[in-house]
Amino acid sequence: MSQENSDYEEGEEEDEPRLKYQRMGGSVPSLLSNDAATCLAVADRMIALGTRNGTVHILDFLGNQVKEYPAHTGAVNDLCFDVEGEYIGSCSDDGSVIINSLFTEEKLKFDYYRPMKAIAVDPYFAKKSSRRFVAGGLAGHLYINTKKWIGYGDQILHSGEGPIHAVKWRTNLIAWANDAGVKVYDSANNQRITFIERPRGSPFPEILLPHLVWQDDSLLVIGWGTSVKIALIRANQNNTTSGPYRHIMSNMNKVDIVASFQTGYYVSGVAPFGDNLVVLAYIPGEEDREKEFSNSVPLRQANAQRPEVRVVTWNNEELATDALPVHGFEHYKTKDYSLAHSPFSGSSYAGGQWAAGDEPSYYIVSPKDVIIAKPRDAEDHISWLLQHGCHEKALAAVEAGKGRSELIDEVGSRYLDHLIVQRKYAEAASLCPKLLRGSTSAWERWLFHFAHLRQLPVLVPYIPTENPRLRDTAYEVALVALATTPDFHKDLLSTIKSWPPVIYSVKPVIAVIEPQIDSSSVTDALKEALAELYVIDKQYDKAVALYVELMKPNIFDFIEKHNLHDAVHEKVVQLMTIDCKLAVPLLVQQRDFITPFEVVSQILAAKNNCDSRYFLHMYLHSLFETNPHAGKEFHDMQVELYADYDPKMLLPFFRSSQHYKLEKAHEICLSRDLLREQVFILGRMGNAKQALAVIINKLGDIEEAVDFVSMQHDDELWDELIRQCLHKPEMIGMLLEHTVGNLDPLYIVNMVPNGLEIPRLRDHLVKIITDYRTETSLRHGCNDILKADIINLLIKYYKEARRAVYLSNEEDEVRVKRDDSNVSQLTERSLSMKNMEVKSKVRAGGRCCVCFDPFSIQNVSIIVFYCCHAYHLTCLMESSNSANDNKRSKATSKEAVSYYEYDDSDADESDNDNISSGAPQMRCILCTTAAG
Repeated sequence: MSQENSDYEEGEEEDEPRLKYQRMGGSVPSLLSNDAATCLAVADRMIALGTRNGTVHILDFLGNQVKEYPAHTGAVNDLCFDVEGEYIGSCSDDGSVIINSLFTEEKLKFDYYRPMKAIAVDPYFAKKSSRRFVAGGLAGHLYINTKKWIGYGDQILHSGEGPIHAVKWRTNLIAWANDAGVKVYDSANNQRITFIERPRGSPFPEILLPHLVWQDDSLLVIGWGTSVKIALIRANQNNTTSGPYRHIMSNMNKVDIVASFQTGYYVSGVAPFGDNLVVLAYIPGEEDREKEFSNSVPLRQANAQRPEVRVVTWNNEELATDALPVHGFEHYKTKDYSLAHSPFSGSSYAGGQWAAGDEPSYYIVSPKDVIIAKPRDAEDHISWLLQHGCHEKALAAVEAGKGRSELIDEVGSRYLDHLIVQRKYAEAASLCPKLLRGSTSAWERWLFHFAHLRQLPVLVPYIPTENPRLRDTAYEVALVALATTPDFHKDLLSTIKSWPPVIYSVKPVIAVIEPQIDSSSVTDALKEALAELYVIDKQYDKAVALYVELMKPNIFDFIEKHNLHDAVHEKVVQLMTIDCKLAVPLLVQQRDFITPFEVVSQILAAKNNCDSRYFLHMYLHSLFETNPHAGKEFHDMQVELYADYDPKMLLPFFRSSQHYKLEKAHEICLSRDLLREQVFILGRMGNAKQALAVIINKLGDIEEAVDFVSMQHDDELWDELIRQCLHKPEMIGMLLEHTVGNLDPLYIVNMVPNGLEIPRLRDHLVKIITDYRTETSLRHGCNDILKADIINLLIKYYKEARRAVYLSNEEDEVRVKRDDSNVSQLTERSLSMKNMEVKSKVRAGGRCCVCFDPFSIQNVSIIVFYCCHAYHLTCLMESSNSANDNKRSKATSKEAVSYYEYDDSDADESDNDNISSGAPQMRCILCTTAAG
């Protein structure tokens, strides 16, 4: 809205208005420059404006004139469209009513010879052939005009109660106002529904005109003077009436006043606003207030106030109030203003609300102005929030999807400016992804703006790396800003790790960081960041040096991945310090590049800075396990290291190595009281008797002494063992037990001096005898088990040898089934056998052992036994049947069953089941298996 139209908004900065206003332009200013507007009607596609000189102007919604009807010679008092917007009706002080077709040349004119104040055409005027309309005026008659067979005819619906001041037609209901009040007529039933009395104390309608508007099919809003009423027309639900008036009474509607309130202003117009109302209020001047609605007509004054548009509830609770800057408002009175609203379109006409997508509009008409009022939309709300510094609310509204998506750019830019002015840089940076979104130019502009303010580090975590991707320079500037501020070195490291390397060049950043490495302000984070940049730039040798200096645990994987063994040639101690368990395998594996001598030398050289002896032990131990000869020159050192750190490994080392000095090893073991190691060393030195003495006297382990003597293969040591045990009688019994199998116990007993008391001698002897008996019993048991296994295997082999393999085809099986029932029974049994290909030669050379004819495996069924005899199935059956007939009279039933026994199972149980079931079983008739 222009500056002059926005003056009324300046007074209320806290409460957001409900409506926005715009003065209608187009042709309206020029039309009203020499004329005055009197009334206005709105259709779906156009607007009709009536003027004081009797002209009806058809305008578009921008105010441009489309058509002009110089219809009347007097002022146009009322206009009305039909629902389709095809006809416009007008009435005038000249007493005429004219209905013009907007799209054809059709024009209807009716003269009533008295000023006509109100008109309403049938909502469905264009569709119905009746072409009805109602009109009334100062004559006090309300006419309904209908098209008949011949011409048009008028019917007076009502008269005698003063002039008709307003009339509105909704569906079948017609409401009009006269001096007495408001009446509602049902045109479908041709009956009057109700009468609503004029508000008490209100001036005559000539002073304050009544205003009627249908909110929906059943709600009628009445604004009159300082009173507003809402009437509900409802169908009569009482069907108890009987008699001749039952039909009439049942069709009557009833009216309830559902809301009513008084105002402190004059109502110049009223219209629905959702569940609320829009009221055009005329604020009376001081002179008007003194007269308190006197019946005298107020003169036109020069001190009238601006008209106001108020949004109120049905309880008269004011939701918004806006004063309108109407041209010449100082000279206007109440009846100079009127209020019109856009019609309900489509299916919403019956529901009384605007359809989804419709934009409700209100038109405030004054003699020289037409102002359009519309509900404020989301963008208006956002603009109002920005104007009042509510940037967060404006941003929330944009994010909620209100308004155009492009609006976020404006909101975002203004919000960021606001935060930066307040020095809220961190908050501004956090909002950048949300506000700048995918705009590359916006991101770069704000990035360099933050850099100019020396606040770029706070923006770096939010800079996008893709969608959008910025120029390389932008990312390099951001990294340099982090590198030059020690407080942000950790952020620099995390940024380098998270950003893809392809989006920037590392060399400019390296060039900035390298001079800082030798300065006092260098941090570990900066060193690691430089190492990461070296890795990106493939300068792995420089990177590994920094990683070693930083004691990074993953250095070993890095060395292996990039084969950097030469780069760590002089860093053995550092690697061992980082992780000895990982460094040792690396050094052992790469002993060709880093020799054991170099490793040991570096560790010994750093003995004051680390636990060098432990490092040596770990390295030499792993080296020895990998290759016992790799570090043989250090085995003397290794003996002492094992003695200090892992004595359990010393004895295996003595047994595996030949590169240590026995005397020095013996001294070390002797100084640390390592007895078993002393025994081994003494044994290797040839001092077996001294070693045996250590075992007997210090270890006291007779079993180990026996094992030691057994390993030496020296008979004299047995005598030495016995002699040393004679000094300890308690060991004699133990010696008797453990030398069984090596020495004859009698030999030991004979060497024992007479009279020497041996503790628990009887028990030891009993144990020796018991062990001998147990051993003998075990041998007998093993022999029995072996014999049983041999017998079972022979039986199993015997049963396997009795089996036969059946080879046949389906044709042969069908033929055999068809020939003989006994043969059929045998064939069914045979089908359960294994079918397999016999590749070995049979003893008969591929011929039947009965008929000596050669076999044809594809056409003839064959029985092959494991004894390698083969028969035609028919030959074997005939032979078996003949033998059975000859022996039937001589053989017992048991022998017959045995003769026909047919073995095809792996288990003994199957054999028993087959025999008990009486199933005939085939056997080779040439070999011993048939006698079974």
